[in-house]
Amino acid sequence: MNLLGKREPEIYGSESFEVYFKSLKENFPALELDYYQSNIEGELIDKLHEVGFSYDGIVLNAAAYTHTSVGIGDAVKCISTPVIEVHISNTYNREEFRHQSFISPNANGVILGFGLKSYSLALQSFI
Repeated sequence: MNLLGKREPEIYGSESFEVYFKSLKENFPALELDYYQSNIEGELIDKLHEVGFSYDGIVLNAAAYTHTSVGIGDAVKCISTPVIEVHISNTYNREEFRHQSFISPNANGVILGFGLKSYSLALQSFI
């Protein structure tokens, strides 16, 4: 996710998440939005544990960890804050290993394939 806008723009687009996040804040001024990114699985689990009992909602794009991390799936399962799993691409139009999600069974919903708009749709689901 830290390479969004640079990595495979034909799949993920050319806009960085930092730029897009500014537009999310502008489009949802009534919401207090925080953004956290890490490439380290344990840090993502720690953040879910930290905010998963006090936030009103979490929009989670675990990227490739979606398909490999039982730990992140378990972290989502054990918190009380509702989680919407998002993906920029339609993971079902991609390699077969991307069809598996350890997060989906524990998430309140899944939004995928709408590009960066997937995040906006997830936020709308909490309103």
